Amino acid sequence: MAELIQDRVEKLKDLDVFVYHGKIYIPNTYTAGIVGSRFLIELRDNKKIMGTRCAECSQVYVPARSVCKYCYAQLDDWVEVSDVGTLQTYTVDGHNNAVQPVKPPIIYGIILLDGATTGLVHMLSEVDFEKLVIGMRVKAVFAEKRVGSILDIKYFKPLV
Repeated sequence: MAELIQDRVEKLKDLDVFVYHGKIYIPNTYTAGIVGSRFLIELRDNKKIMGTRCAECSQVYVPARSVCKYCYAQLDDWVEVSDVGTLQTYTVDGHNNAVQPVKPPIIYGIILLDGATTGLVHMLSEVDFEKLVIGMRVKAVFAEKRVGSILDIKYFKPLV
């Protein structure tokens, strides 16, 4: 076994750096934390999009966060925001990647939900590329089966 590993490792010239040729499996666990968990649980259980409001400067963050990025105040005030918002910008991703939630092309947008002051990055669907317009109104479409993930919002679609 040691010989197999030895064959895959090389030392870079004059550096105290080694390169391993191959794939290393690194199992890990990620937690959303207290604030992120509440945000995701509300999506899953109640189809509600929740944000946190800053008592000092009135910013409403979606997704929710625990500290205001402008005045550094602790954010303890939870507010429900609308599932309808305005498309601020967008991009189209045509690359196939194992971590993408759907097959390309994928339209990602930043949506300013009514009641929030920060944009939420998410996918857009049920829209033609040619009809995408910054400023268009969109509405969240929730997944039938929700598991406590940002993908519990399946995508946003244009309001007609």
